Amino acid sequence: MQTIRWGIIGCGDVTEVKSGPGFQKANNSSLVAVMRRTGELAKDYAQRHGVPKWYDNAEALIHDPDVDAVYIATPPSSHKEYALLCAQTGKPIYVEKPMALNFEDCQTMIAACQSAGVPLFVAYYRRALRRFLKIKELLEAQAIGEVRFVTITLYQPLHPDELDPQNLPWRVIPEIAGGGRFVDLAAHMLDFLDYILGPIRLVRGFASNQAGKFPAEDIVTGTFVFESGVHGVGIWCFTGFAEVDLTEIIGTKGKISFSTFDADPVNLTTNEGVTEFSIEYPPHIQQPLIQTVVDELNDIGHCPSTGESGARTSWVMDQMLQSYRTQS
Repeated sequence: MQTIRWGIIGCGDVTEVKSGPGFQKANNSSLVAVMRRTGELAKDYAQRHGVPKWYDNAEALIHDPDVDAVYIATPPSSHKEYALLCAQTGKPIYVEKPMALNFEDCQTMIAACQSAGVPLFVAYYRRALRRFLKIKELLEAQAIGEVRFVTITLYQPLHPDELDPQNLPWRVIPEIAGGGRFVDLAAHMLDFLDYILGPIRLVRGFASNQAGKFPAEDIVTGTFVFESGVHGVGIWCFTGFAEVDLTEIIGTKGKISFSTFDADPVNLTTNEGVTEFSIEYPPHIQQPLIQTVVDELNDIGHCPSTGESGARTSWVMDQMLQSYRTQS
């Protein structure tokens, strides 16, 4: 069995616990190199995590003969650039979500990887977490009968770091993130629904900037229809009161309620009552999906999150943001 030797481009906060250690702890996997534009920060990360090599240049890492595959963990604005470089070098890619700034860039990445014969995976890691696989299992067992519709409600107050217009976080700057926190968070919610209910074929959406604290949208409402005929509606607001994170899947015999980002129990409600499933997150939340990538690269498994599936989620968000982007 081959040990897949990984290099990380962009060893920022997300790689400290969520993903980075997963490459070291997954079976038949090792982390051999990291890159950050500020060399001292890359060196510090490498020393703290026991990584042999560090770089301040992405191309140097990509061309390192000791690196078999590359994890692109930079903001979305550079995903396409680095993915194309990896494809040219023939190295498999695991890229952070959202996959790119927009669906068009996703298509460019997919085409380049297909032309080069390079596998492309996207870090929609909920597709491999036990908590969410339980929801998939309940649906497949028809625990709620035939699915009729889905509702998504996510709202939270303005983040304190969004109050200084001269020092905004990159996640609310569209040219870097592709949008605002809607793109950052709704991506996970919509991708998981794609996984358990199939692709969305019709989308309508409205987006606005109600508070005017940053350039990106701060509220989005959307309606959508899956290829299966299931309907969906969602509301995402990032300048609201308190915090709510609730998705409900309603069927002919019951409903499944769950939080996408918190560890609250998954609730199954039927005529027999409410059944709770308390399933904790693993210490390194991306490790289960990373394991599926490593297994597929070794021809002993399959990763459920590909460039094609990741692009579908970007397409859905593009449709919801289309009118806002045109007006901005």
